[in-house]
Amino acid sequence: MDINTFIQQLQGEFEDIPAGFLKPETKISDIEGWGSMHALIVIALIDTEYGVTLKGDELRKVSSVQELYDMVVNLKNNPE
Repeated sequence: MDINTFIQQLQGEFEDIPAGFLKPETKISDIEGWGSMHALIVIALIDTEYGVTLKGDELRKVSSVQELYDMVVNLKNNPE
């Protein structure tokens, strides 16, 4: 898994985000329309693609796409 693949998969889940908008430094709060539905989609994507169960409170702790990616990598490599 690398950040570019992660971004492509994330981008593919949102039809209302323009292609190329998401970058590692993109703030989650800058994603237009970000809300609980987007959060659920991201949690499902991460579970399906990476086998990582991400909780809502964990998702709220990250501010950027890079931080989200880093959290997923950390959880995948260090399961509880």
